[in-house]
Amino acid sequence: MTSPDTLTELGYYALSRHPVRPSELVDEARHAETIGLGTAFVSERFNVKDAAVLSGALAAATTRLGIATAATNHTTRHPIVTATMGATLAELSDHRFALGLGRGITAQWQILGLPVITGAGIEDMISILRRLWNGEMIIGHDGPAGTYPLLTLGISVTPPPPVMVVTMSPKTLELAGRIADGVVLHTFLDAEATRTAVARVRDSAQRAGRDPASVRIWSVLATVPDHLEETDRTRRLYGRLATYLQGYPDVLMAANRWSTNDLERIRSTSAFSGARGPLDATATATELDELAAAIPAGWVADCATGTADECARAVAAQFDLGVDSVILHGVAPTEVTEIVGTYRHLRSPQTAALPVNPGRVVPA
Repeated sequence: MTSPDTLTELGYYALSRHPVRPSELVDEARHAETIGLGTAFVSERFNVKDAAVLSGALAAATTRLGIATAATNHTTRHPIVTATMGATLAELSDHRFALGLGRGITAQWQILGLPVITGAGIEDMISILRRLWNGEMIIGHDGPAGTYPLLTLGISVTPPPPVMVVTMSPKTLELAGRIADGVVLHTFLDAEATRTAVARVRDSAQRAGRDPASVRIWSVLATVPDHLEETDRTRRLYGRLATYLQGYPDVLMAANRWSTNDLERIRSTSAFSGARGPLDATATATELDELAAAIPAGWVADCATGTADECARAVAAQFDLGVDSVILHGVAPTEVTEIVGTYRHLRSPQTAALPVNPGRVVPA
């Protein structure tokens, strides 16, 4: 059951800080429920952030919190394993779980010896999963997601878990509009980029004969309140953005229409060129200051920064861009208690009707 105090349109990323301590997950989630956050999103890393394990812990530790992977990658598990994961989490959580899939980083798949994820592969996998959750037996499948002689769960899952696509790529946004139940955008998209992404999803859904409003779209808002220590704020804002520029600059630059000259200036800093790993995890205070000086102020202008009131207003402004829901990114629930409380006074009545499951816009 959804509590009337639950802000189902707001979410957070579980275990968003460095270093990751899985033991903090449960207390974090229980505080999220207490202050009324609606969904915990699990981003997967190949260390101590296994999406299935963390999602199971969230399901067992909470009763009102929506749960979603944002994202896992379908090539890292056999379809039967992924289907089993989704079915188990749906039942364990009383159908609060949504499966979020993404493409990941091409270089990582090449290093790991896994196939590069394509849009066609995601579409094929979503079809397989839905058929399995519907109780179908799939014989002799041969498609972009792989070749499988026989796939079956031997059960049906009612309702099946919604499937969300995590992306900012134009083609994948269009794919999501055609086939997905929900979409999770990316941190550091500016207002125009967010509007454009929303329009791309909605237009694609309409061309596919779907109700454009049936796709639940989440924006991801970097949230860095000023009660945090200064170096910590710099790490979470500029360090995190620089980390994304390490991994996949082209798509983020293109989405925001950012200048490549600015990117080259950032890359030429000693902090960036001499990085010892992800910058949000490894950069020193001096290096973070160097990155902050190099990154244009406009690149972080649409983030939630400042006082609790200023952060809450930035959250509320996201809904004017056409999204249905907002993820407060880079902060633990204990760090946004005042922001969430202030946001309640700014909340639009239209957002109150969203179900707890983050991949649905109407109850199943």
